[in-house]
Amino acid sequence: MYAIVDIETTGGHASANGITEVAILVHDGQEVIKQFKTLINPLKPIPIYVQAFTGIDDEMVSKAPKFQDIAHQIYELLHDKVFVAHNVNFDFSFLHFHLAAAGFNLQTKKLCTVRLSRKIIPGLASYSLGRLCKEVGIEIQDRHRALGDALATAKLFSMLIEQDKDGHISKTLNQRSREQSLPPHLPKEDMDKLPTVPGIYYFHNSKSKVIYVGKAKNIRKRVASHFANNKPGRQKQDFLREIHHITFQECGTELMSLILEAVEIKRLWPAYNRSLKRFEYAYALYSFEDQNGYMRLVIDRKKKFSKPHYTFNGIAEGYNLIKSLIAGFNLCPKLCFVQRNNEPCIPIGEESCKGACEQLESVDLYNERVIVALNSLSSVLPGFLLIDVGRTFEEKSCLLIENGQFFGMGYIASDLAQADISLVKKHLTPYPENDYIRNMILNAALRFPHKVRDIYVN
Repeated sequence: MYAIVDIETTGGHASANGITEVAILVHDGQEVIKQFKTLINPLKPIPIYVQAFTGIDDEMVSKAPKFQDIAHQIYELLHDKVFVAHNVNFDFSFLHFHLAAAGFNLQTKKLCTVRLSRKIIPGLASYSLGRLCKEVGIEIQDRHRALGDALATAKLFSMLIEQDKDGHISKTLNQRSREQSLPPHLPKEDMDKLPTVPGIYYFHNSKSKVIYVGKAKNIRKRVASHFANNKPGRQKQDFLREIHHITFQECGTELMSLILEAVEIKRLWPAYNRSLKRFEYAYALYSFEDQNGYMRLVIDRKKKFSKPHYTFNGIAEGYNLIKSLIAGFNLCPKLCFVQRNNEPCIPIGEESCKGACEQLESVDLYNERVIVALNSLSSVLPGFLLIDVGRTFEEKSCLLIENGQFFGMGYIASDLAQADISLVKKHLTPYPENDYIRNMILNAALRFPHKVRDIYVN
């Protein structure tokens, strides 16, 4: 037995909106044998635009029963039947939420006439109830009212049963099938294509724009978890309605999927991603020549398209590095903007400034030490390859840290793992980096030293 359902509501998600009308048609697989319809007082004002859409206003529902007063009737009609609706997860989410608030736990199998229509009557331009019914010759009386739309859905459902030569309905109702948990516009074929390996996945809207990027150890399992519950909140319901397609990229390791996720969120700026969007380097180490020709080191905000010697997420990290260069190479604290007063240079380290700030030391001698100090960064900052499993047995995944910064990653043939670094780099894709990505790689290197191949970069 089937319960064909349509509801009208005050808004698009159950947790903050009420039901204004419900219609339930009991269908025996051939025809409707029982009908239930009622207005419901949502206990809140109906927005003007909803009134215009459905024709249901506050006065009409003022004397209607509250949902909790008829919850037992609705539960009795639904609990032992297959729940059928056009975009079933919307109607089910509302009734499940409000029945739970009234003390009833609705657990039923579901059928979505949107998804079934795509399979049994393929090739139509639109599968909205109005356009679909027009295409197949079903007239809708009282459009956007619960009973009118439910009666049209019942006629459509009878047609789908009659034309279901390939058994799509029975396959969908199979206990192992989770198709009805999928968003209404997402083809099951997209789910079937997902692999069970590490990687990233993209949710696309109806215009193929990426609206969400995620990473996973197991792509198929992680994507399915997005649809495993039907939370009644606005964000989740809007999110599910927007998903029309899924694409993916396989990665050799979970670390590579984490990095690629961070890069792609920055590149695509998907509407439903929140984390990783704001993460940027805050500061950088720069050098320049002043009016007198002396090279100066400075910590400044990182600028687009600039070429800093190094970057930092926090200003304290930057000043710690510049102070170590001052101490190690007898650089002038004033010319490095660490000392900003007119007093004599205060030594940092064992030796003091040799007078560059007073032009007592020649430009050439001082600049030579600055260049040596900057070149020393390559020996102080780490440089290594992190080599791990690839996507196949014939390849290895490879990430390169060069001068303490993430260069890029990719896949190399197993016999290239010990090759010259210049040859390995040709097989890697450069990626933008940030402190988040760099720290993930450095932490992985500490945890798995056997996967690290040290390099020395001039």
